[in-house]
Amino acid sequence: MALTRRQKDLLDYLASFIEKNGYSPSYEEIASGLALTSLATVHKHIQALDTKGYLKRGFNQSRSLEIAPKYLDERKTYSSVREMTPPPAPLLEVPLMGRIAAGMPVESVASQETLVFQDFLGDETTFALRVKGDSMIEDHICSGDYVLVERVASVRNGDIVVALVEGSDTTLKRFYREADGMVRLQPANAEMGPIFVPQVNVDVQGRVLAVLRKY
Repeated sequence: MALTRRQKDLLDYLASFIEKNGYSPSYEEIASGLALTSLATVHKHIQALDTKGYLKRGFNQSRSLEIAPKYLDERKTYSSVREMTPPPAPLLEVPLMGRIAAGMPVESVASQETLVFQDFLGDETTFALRVKGDSMIEDHICSGDYVLVERVASVRNGDIVVALVEGSDTTLKRFYREADGMVRLQPANAEMGPIFVPQVNVDVQGRVLAVLRKY
């Protein structure tokens, strides 16, 4: 039978009091320790805990409450689970300080925003790939960059995708559906031509969300 929050508080208080003093508290001390205004409420909780098997009490005896093994076992199990539970992952964000000009200078404007990488990394459908080759350099995706890819059920024309071609070769290209049932996988490099493949032979593995570059 599950414990109420108040019943759990009473058991925790009782166990702590006994460990500290070597004897159980009186009903008045329990009421004071838990900020309960009525001894009848203390009696009600103790009776319920006795029925549930969490403590034992002597009939008409003062300071006769005893913690039952059931509570001690559950507290030990709870403590073990807490120790095994990893701490929450830190929120991946950095301050977004404003804009910087890559052409003509612009006025510096302070910003209170943050860039939250959790928006990209918090989904189990997201994975990373390291780019090899120069077929997407005009889209500023260079060999050695990392792309964050989201697994999706469908893509739109113009999306940059990871495509599995003929079940064996994987490539990073812009995706376009052609009118004749073909798919055009378009590089972003003027020196390279597009790849035309029947749509049934193209399996889109995901859509590019972002590009990461380490200098």
